[in-house]
Amino acid sequence: MDTIIGNMFAIGGNVKVPSYGNTKYEPLDIIYETHREAQLIAQSIGQAFQVAYMEFLKANGIEDPGLLKEMDYQDVLNQQEIYGEELNLFANKDHHKEVIVPKAKNELLGVVIVESGWGSMVPTVVLANMSPIGPAARCGQLNIGDQIISINGISLVGLPLSACQTYIKAAKNQTVVKLTVVPCPPVVEVIIKRPDVKYQLGFSVQNGVICSLLRGGIAERGGVRVGHRIIEINNQSVVAVPHEKIVSLLANSVGEIHMKTMPTSIFRLLTGQDTPHYL
Repeated sequence: MDTIIGNMFAIGGNVKVPSYGNTKYEPLDIIYETHREAQLIAQSIGQAFQVAYMEFLKANGIEDPGLLKEMDYQDVLNQQEIYGEELNLFANKDHHKEVIVPKAKNELLGVVIVESGWGSMVPTVVLANMSPIGPAARCGQLNIGDQIISINGISLVGLPLSACQTYIKAAKNQTVVKLTVVPCPPVVEVIIKRPDVKYQLGFSVQNGVICSLLRGGIAERGGVRVGHRIIEINNQSVVAVPHEKIVSLLANSVGEIHMKTMPTSIFRLLTGQDTPHYL
């Protein structure tokens, strides 16, 4: 993760270090204390994004040298602010909600959780469904779309979905479960700024589902998440729209492109396409 705060510029990453029989990664954080250093590093990152963008174009059959020379993706990227303010949402405890869920011993919590989607600034799990007779629904304080930050004091932020499911299952023997959540609607608002159709959006879609995303591009900054189902494009519902029509709408959209999306798992549960398996 790369962050500029005032004149402090932080770079976070992973360092591969040897381990016995397994690959191990250690966190790496570098702090630059001068504005000049921050500018140089930010410029280098921007250039790396542009190289990745050109490779993305080539991989999708766009190899016109004149077109590539004409584009300056970094300028477009600079105009695309990060939409959603996820870091502020999760870092500010004023947005957090403590929920106490009373339950019987050996009773399931009665929830379905899904991943927030690759591309999220702060990956966590989302409450996708609740059993109408389960403890989670009975407590009356949880809603579909809420992002679960912790359970019984154990942080779930950044953990794989399977690990989060294990922690929730482990609460079966308890009579009280404490959850920390960030209340969020199940539908995610996306705004992408695209000045011209010659600039690729930087994500691919199949039957309304976002299946790949250019890391660091305008789509990711605008709130696009892999694994989400597109619900609306510029106030037009695309729930029952054919794939070709969705592609055409996206390909020809310029200016501010407004979309509404939600995790595909939530969409399928809400529309009755999948049967919930409660934890």
